Amino acid sequence: MTGAADPRDLAPQRVLALVVRIERQDPPIRTDALEAAAIAVLSLLADRRAAPGPAAAEDGEWARAVREWTDGRIRKVARRARGAEWRRAEALDGITVTRRTAQVRVFPPVPLDGWPRDLARLQVGGTDLDDPEPPPEPPPGTAVLWLNPALRLSAGKAMAQVGHAAQLGWNALDPWQREAWRDAGFALAVRTAREDRWKQLLAAGLPLVRDAGFTEVEPGTCTSVADLPLLRRG
Repeated sequence: MTGAADPRDLAPQRVLALVVRIERQDPPIRTDALEAAAIAVLSLLADRRAAPGPAAAEDGEWARAVREWTDGRIRKVARRARGAEWRRAEALDGITVTRRTAQVRVFPPVPLDGWPRDLARLQVGGTDLDDPEPPPEPPPGTAVLWLNPALRLSAGKAMAQVGHAAQLGWNALDPWQREAWRDAGFALAVRTAREDRWKQLLAAGLPLVRDAGFTEVEPGTCTSVADLPLLRRG
């Protein structure tokens, strides 16, 4: 006897595309790319074009796509582009976030089988990026998206994970807290936790990403935690 179908599987399925600019001669620093990806996801969620219209007003032009995406399985995929590929991606509807050495563009969620051609042709692999030196400890009071220290994720996979953690953190905030974070430019950091800190984070009841396991990790793997000061104070 099978259980009831998950309502998320009955909804239209969409995917959020993140494209990171990786030029041959000047690739971005890994942590910069991860932070840019998280901010890009938040920027899309906070954008007026993604907002449902109040009362009888019309929805924002991205609202239906975002609603269908969040009602289904929330998928994110990171791809890479350079040169003319990046220029074509920038010509599509979306938001570009620059974070120090990194540029990431996010697009309204698209159907799983309905990718725009200029995004579908971009490579998923090859997003391996490095940090030339370990990033510093985030200042006290910073919103931090922590990665599981036991995992060795590609930069593209990690971008999707911290983007999801940022989204879960956003969903957990009250409207005034969201507004405060947005007004602060979505100030955040991405870091890999030490093993002892990771255990503390898991026990703290903070927004936690459990991956579906389509790529790189087993289903249910805990990949990232959103540690937001606003949530701890709330």
